[in-house]
Amino acid sequence: MKPNRNPLPVRMWNRHNSWNEAETAWDQRARKLRNSFPLKGIRHWRTLPGIRPSTRKNLRWKALRYLLENDENKVMSYFWCKPLLHIGKMIRSYWSSRSYTRDNDFFLYGFSSAEAFTRRIEHADTFLIIGFSYCHKPFECPSGRFTDDCAHDDENPVCGQCFIGKCVHAMPEKRCRPVFITTVHYIAEKIIEAIHAHPNKEVVFLITACELTLEMFGDWGNSIALRGIGVRLDGQICNTMKAFEASERGIKPGLAVVLPKTQQRMLDAIAVRRHHKTAS
Repeated sequence: MKPNRNPLPVRMWNRHNSWNEAETAWDQRARKLRNSFPLKGIRHWRTLPGIRPSTRKNLRWKALRYLLENDENKVMSYFWCKPLLHIGKMIRSYWSSRSYTRDNDFFLYGFSSAEAFTRRIEHADTFLIIGFSYCHKPFECPSGRFTDDCAHDDENPVCGQCFIGKCVHAMPEKRCRPVFITTVHYIAEKIIEAIHAHPNKEVVFLITACELTLEMFGDWGNSIALRGIGVRLDGQICNTMKAFEASERGIKPGLAVVLPKTQQRMLDAIAVRRHHKTAS
C-alpha cells in the first residue's frame, strides 16, 4: 500500500537536544538495521565515467532538444516571461566553457564556492530546495522508487537506513523544502513553483543528480538565474543519453549513491540551515 503524504512529519532531529545527539542516535540505529534488515546494494562496484565520450559530443544541443521536446510549457513559459533577460543570461552561459564551477562532487551554479553557498543559506531572505533523485532511493523504498513520495518513517527498517530519510529528518521545517525528483522537468517546475510562492526570497537549491544531468541542464538554470549546488551521484549512474532517457521514464534497474564524503558535505550544509536562527 502506498503511504500517505505527510507534509509536516515529526522529524527525528526535533526529538533531540543537539545535532550530534540526533545524528548519533540515527547512525546507531542504522547500523543495527543493516545487520538485521540488510538492503540490496551494488553487488559489483565499477568506476564508470560520468559521461561517455560519445555522449559528450554536442551535449548542449542534445540538452536543448530534449528540454524543448519534453516540456509541457511550464519551464519554457517561465523562460519567456522575461525573454530579453533570460536570453542574455543563456548566451553568457553558452559562451562559457562550462555552466558550473566544480568542487569534487559539488557542481556550483551561480556560486563561486561551497562556502559562498553556505553563507547565502544563512540569510533570512533565502528559501532552500533540497532535492533527491529517485535513482538513489533503496530498491525496497516503501514509497516506491519512481515517485515523488518519501515516507521517511524512522520506524521503518528501510527508511531508517536511507540517506535520503536521514537528510529529511535533519532538515528544518521552515524556509526549506524536500523534493523527491523523478525527472529534470519535475525539479525545474518545483523550483519555479517555489519562486512564485516566495517572491520576496531567493530560492536556492541543493539537489542530487547524475553528472550527465548536471552537465546538460546547467545552462538552462543559469538562463533563469537559478543558483545552487548539484550533487554528483556515483554508482550505477546514467552516462549515456539512452540510459538517461530511460531513467526519465522510470526505467532504472541500477542503484546510484551519494559517496560518504559527499554525504557529509550535504549534511554539513543542512546543519548550517537548521542551526541558523532564521530556520526556526
